[in-house]
Order: sequence, then C-alpha cells, then structure tokens
Amino acid sequence: MAILGAGRVRPEVVAINDRAVVHRILPLSLTFDHRAVTGGEATRFLAQLINDLMMAE
Repeated sequence: MAILGAGRVRPEVVAINDRAVVHRILPLSLTFDHRAVTGGEATRFLAQLINDLMMAE
C-alpha cells in the first residue's frame, strides 16, 4: 500500500550546465508501508513515475 501526494506546479530556477534556467517543478511525496513494499520497490516506482511525467511534457 502506498500514498502518492503531488503539490502545486510552480516555476523555479534550476542550474543546468552551469546556467540558471526556469523549469516547472512538481513536488512529489511517496509514503508506503514498509511491511508490504521495500524501499527499493518504492524508489523504482517513483523514478519511473518521474520519467513518465518528464516524457509527457
């Protein structure tokens, strides 16, 4: 069992190749029951979700 929380998308300055660039940032939070899901599984899920969201832009 897990709960995924998403904050509000907001513009934020990030460094890319030593340059300041404004990107849209979406804060994500994943809470999970460690009895049902391992930390590795939760990490892989969150990484894949982030990858899918980035591809959707």
